[in-house]
Amino acid sequence: MENSQPSGKGTRDWRQAPKEPIIMSTVENLRVLYEDNHLIIINKRNSDIIQSDISGDPTLCDTVKNYVRQKYNKPGLAFIGTVHRLDRPVSGIVIYARTTKALNRLSNMFKYREVQKTYWAVVKGTPDPEEGTIINYLWKDQKLNKTFAYKDAGNDRKESELSYKVAGIGENYTFVEVYPKTGRHHQIRATLASLNCPIKGDIKYGAKRTNDNASIHLHARKIEFMHPVKKTPITVVAPPPEDALWNEFLRISFE
Repeated sequence: MENSQPSGKGTRDWRQAPKEPIIMSTVENLRVLYEDNHLIIINKRNSDIIQSDISGDPTLCDTVKNYVRQKYNKPGLAFIGTVHRLDRPVSGIVIYARTTKALNRLSNMFKYREVQKTYWAVVKGTPDPEEGTIINYLWKDQKLNKTFAYKDAGNDRKESELSYKVAGIGENYTFVEVYPKTGRHHQIRATLASLNCPIKGDIKYGAKRTNDNASIHLHARKIEFMHPVKKTPITVVAPPPEDALWNEFLRISFE
């Protein structure tokens, strides 16, 4: 039997003016969490894009290149390699490589699941059970740019695995920590929706309304891995965006 998502109404068009102003990363306001000669880790705003889209907005990679060029007085554009991606309305940790050696090694680390990731999500409803591991088979509809989750394998379906636990339950929303084992298109969004717990603001996967700034309440909170060159352990934690729900999540996490 299928484990499919609510139909939703699609993703909010970033060309439409939101009720709250969109603040994108610039060289002046870039939120750098870690930096050395081999890599740079950014706390992405939920308005930044990783790869070019129809909006024509500058990518976060372009901003990082300009930041490195200006900070280190490099002529021309500095090399910055994109290691992995986050959806535009998602905030949190993004790793960029500053050398081709680091890029190749980090890409392999992600491929072979040697990077531990923790996400925070604010959802409607409460997962049942409140802690568990889910293996689904995901199929991406290219036209809709949307992923559907199934319990059984099938043509063009990719196996997906993540674990989760409820961190706390608020008045209107539930706070969930998610630990993805695989990296599939819209994996967390589709899987939580399959539990009848759509992420706040994510109308593509069943939320009833958008957030005023076109974001969704999904945040790449922590990442752990071995440095690709120095071979030392790296742990980076990204503060979530400033709003009442994320502040409540922070409070719960430190209790």
